Amino acid sequence: MKILLASTPATGHLNPLLAIGRFLIAEGHEVAFLSGSALRGPIERIGARPYSFPAGADFDLRDFATVAPELKTIPPGMEWFRVAMERVFVDAIPGQHKGIRQVLQDFPAEIIVGDDMLFGVLPMLLGPRSKRPPIALCGTSFLHWRRDDGAPNFVGLPPATTQAQRDDYAAIYRERDEHLYRPVADRLNRTLQTMGVGPLSMPMFDSVVELADAYLQLTVPGFEFPRTFPASVRFVGRPPIIPDQAPLPSWAHELDGSRKVVLVTQGTLANHNFGLLIAPTLAALAGEPDLLVVATSGGRPVDAIPGPIPANARLAQYLPFEWILPKVDAFVTNGGYGSVNQAMSFGIPLVTAGLTEDKADVNARVAWSGVGIDLATNEPTPDALRHAIRTVLDSPTYRRQASSMADEFGAIDTRAEILRIIGELAHPTKETVVRKGTVTVVTRRRSVGSR
Repeated sequence: MKILLASTPATGHLNPLLAIGRFLIAEGHEVAFLSGSALRGPIERIGARPYSFPAGADFDLRDFATVAPELKTIPPGMEWFRVAMERVFVDAIPGQHKGIRQVLQDFPAEIIVGDDMLFGVLPMLLGPRSKRPPIALCGTSFLHWRRDDGAPNFVGLPPATTQAQRDDYAAIYRERDEHLYRPVADRLNRTLQTMGVGPLSMPMFDSVVELADAYLQLTVPGFEFPRTFPASVRFVGRPPIIPDQAPLPSWAHELDGSRKVVLVTQGTLANHNFGLLIAPTLAALAGEPDLLVVATSGGRPVDAIPGPIPANARLAQYLPFEWILPKVDAFVTNGGYGSVNQAMSFGIPLVTAGLTEDKADVNARVAWSGVGIDLATNEPTPDALRHAIRTVLDSPTYRRQASSMADEFGAIDTRAEILRIIGELAHPTKETVVRKGTVTVVTRRRSVGSR
């Protein structure tokens, strides 16, 4: 089968699709992969046929400011988010759509598999179904779907439990609708109109969830706020880990179980200032002789981590997650969705601190589900970090909750489920039912002890 994978050119979106590509190639399928030219190397390494987006969409989103320099001077908030959505995502739609069409002429794929921010598929999803192959999208962030309690996404609000909360959430939504959602929607619909489709009658993020033939959410229901979802949504478990992405460090033998291991990372996007999380975590645990603190710099030089580096710290640009995660006792992160889910799948309790991009919403789910502590800030203090890390290490409550979440992940064979869904979409049988409408996923908040 010929399969086209297409990814927003950002590491957190690319890596899950690379792992899926490896699955598909191992099964004997022919895989083409469309993304930014700067990410061609990882695509070639999995054995896929690489294609690059044309001008207007060939970005390197490891740094948003390369696409929209004005983001450097805009503080985090609604204005930053609006500019990012318009410049980085809406304006890329024509180029992404053109790139997909060009690849299909050269590589007649039987199905397209993309990520949740690949809005370049919207013209195809809004056009005639007979003119395109099936499209499956992968949720590489929290599930971008409207809230039953009226709360806006990307704010980090937990589910409302009172009418007063619902009223507050409605007011917050109205403000964001005026300054963010409607301006982005207007720009989006003008763009779609020039392409002969639209307008959209729903928010941009909701649209790809509902319109995709299948939406593969890379998590488990227990890590998603309970609400009504479209029937396109399928929970497929842990974001796959690509093995052997980095060599073992020279200090690998030190992770022998004699000390508890705390892993800290700022991921590969919000890692331009290690003073936000990595440095204060190292400082917080410098006087803890029973702990070994492992920090990864997400590809940046480890020398960029401000010193002094404590004696109980070990540093690396990258680490093989399949090796390190089984050895970790607590994970400190700014809230990258993929690594959070991967850590939970190993039963690791978390301490989170991050508010940018999608991180406030990811970290709100960490606290709500009981698998960790969310410090709800971009700049946690060493004292706050030390207290939170010690709490998740020393209190059995968080380990128990994380273990329960790991059991939920363990019940889903992610590889088999993804292969099954792709196969059914590409070659439906008489028994395959095209699902319509919505389904309700009900989860309960796990009880947590005092914090």
